[in-house]
Amino acid sequence: MLKLSRLSLLIVLLFCFFPLVLQAGPIGQPKEPIVFDDPQIESDYLELSEELRCLVCQNQNLIDSNAELANDLRREVAKMLKQGNNKEQVTEFMVARYGDFVLYNPPFKAQTWLLWGGPFVLMFFGIFVLLKKINANKSDTNADSTTLSDEEKEKLQAILNNNSKA
Repeated sequence: MLKLSRLSLLIVLLFCFFPLVLQAGPIGQPKEPIVFDDPQIESDYLELSEELRCLVCQNQNLIDSNAELANDLRREVAKMLKQGNNKEQVTEFMVARYGDFVLYNPPFKAQTWLLWGGPFVLMFFGIFVLLKKINANKSDTNADSTTLSDEEKEKLQAILNNNSKA
């Protein structure tokens, strides 16, 4: 059987993963920088890129994500702002196209009530279950401390008498 040393295993792994590292590019930076002529448009772009969520990354906004979709969305936001759309129009477009999930702070409405109220519902449910469990344990403890009935006392005495004779 082929026995590889640790060094040769490390070299094999490096050759396997080196192309992936080269392909990834710089982390957190768009592959193509976006240049703005107007500082107000650039400011709006940066604000929107922080307020909009990358749809493929876990909890990253557009400015932090290096995903290809985030690059596309950043370019789309920049294009819309350069065409004269304001931040509200760009946000409305993104919500219409991708839903409220694209927003880091989605509005409170019928479709998002579970998102806003879900943690509180789970917390109250957890407290309810905990209180029921505590009350059940208290009642079990009280049941254990009850006295024996006359019949149970007789059975216990008979068992004790049998054991003492043996």
